[in-house]
Amino acid sequence: MQQSYEALDRPGGFSRVRLLAPLAHTDYRLLAAGMSVSLLGDGLFLVALAWQVYTLSDAPTALATVGIAMTIPTITCLLIGGAVSDRFDRRLVMLTADMVRAVALAALAVLAITHALTIPELIAIAAAYGAATAFFNPASDALVPQLLPADALAQANSLDQLIRPVMLRLAGPALGGLAVSAIGAGWTFGLDAASFVVSVVALLAMSRRPVPQAAETKAGLEEIKAGLRYVRSHAWLWATLVSAAIAYLLFMGPTEVLLPFIVKHRFAAGARDLGLIFAAGGLGSLICALAVGQFGLPRRSLTLMYAAWTVATLAVAGYGVSRGLWGLMLASVLFNTLETAGTIAWATAKQRHVPTQLLGRVSSLDWLISIGLLPLSYALTGPISGALGARTTLIWAGVLGAIVTFAPLLSRRVRSLDDVDELGHVPETTGYEAVMLPR
Repeated sequence: MQQSYEALDRPGGFSRVRLLAPLAHTDYRLLAAGMSVSLLGDGLFLVALAWQVYTLSDAPTALATVGIAMTIPTITCLLIGGAVSDRFDRRLVMLTADMVRAVALAALAVLAITHALTIPELIAIAAAYGAATAFFNPASDALVPQLLPADALAQANSLDQLIRPVMLRLAGPALGGLAVSAIGAGWTFGLDAASFVVSVVALLAMSRRPVPQAAETKAGLEEIKAGLRYVRSHAWLWATLVSAAIAYLLFMGPTEVLLPFIVKHRFAAGARDLGLIFAAGGLGSLICALAVGQFGLPRRSLTLMYAAWTVATLAVAGYGVSRGLWGLMLASVLFNTLETAGTIAWATAKQRHVPTQLLGRVSSLDWLISIGLLPLSYALTGPISGALGARTTLIWAGVLGAIVTFAPLLSRRVRSLDDVDELGHVPETTGYEAVMLPR
């Protein structure tokens, strides 16, 4: 972080580097700072968790079980989290979620350091962590448009996609591999817990924001139904979410479970090599975010999103094809670079075209539908990889996932959002009344 942001608030302070423009806004600076530190801690956590699980039980099914334990509470609580983020102060929702995650990780650290940790205890802590994440993510997605003007959203999403890979996929895993090797997984969990405390402090320093639906008295279930109606009435939303759900079913479990397994059993450096693979992908994401933040998105950004995500998913097959460390690093670069480009386009489209009073619920549905099949993906990874082998499973996961990812782009109704943007027209249903109107 820079020591002073005062110069950035003056005219011309951001003119040369458009990517940094959102940092002119104090509350967004605090949000970005807290997020940066917590993501760095999560980068440490990625390596520590895989190594802790494989230390307790040297089987892919064990890590898959922990993944299921973390995702099921997230999926279960997401709709509630979205409704809560649209009804209450989103900053306070995020703060509470971060406090829960800090306590959960601190407990995990103590158990690991004292050698008292067992797989059932790890599963329970993972479940608490996943439930808190279900409240944090929708609130975070919905808060950004409240902190920034509309013309700064593309830069904010690019900056997010710069910070995220640098901390979560580059610096975090690289440091995580070193930390696990030097001080053990337990102390590394403790560092992640401390990172959430820093995020809590940053959120506390932010000013309160008005609740978007303060005047609305609908019951929680009715609010959730309104969000569902809005998504159902817009093809570009529901088609993207459905294709993402199926694609994640195909490739996410194999990637998260089998890549660490291959590294552990093939490379002598172990955790450090896994950190390097993750870090290589983070570097690719960083370069992509810098480019998009500086030059912006093309007019047909939804088309870019689908194309980028398709090739990114195909890169998962590279994990199965590659035999050496450099090949795995290259596959990681390709996957993360293109995933970042698509994510920036997707986040910007949601923030531009979804009404702010619905954004929390739409974001929660985004998370819910996208990851809804992840527990099944984790559950199937063990037996399928046992039958086909880890490498063959990864190859088929990437190929089939890419086909599913590209499919929505064949629909004219989905492409119509790009046609609207290219012509410079506003979508015909951008207000709250769009919830009730079929497209």
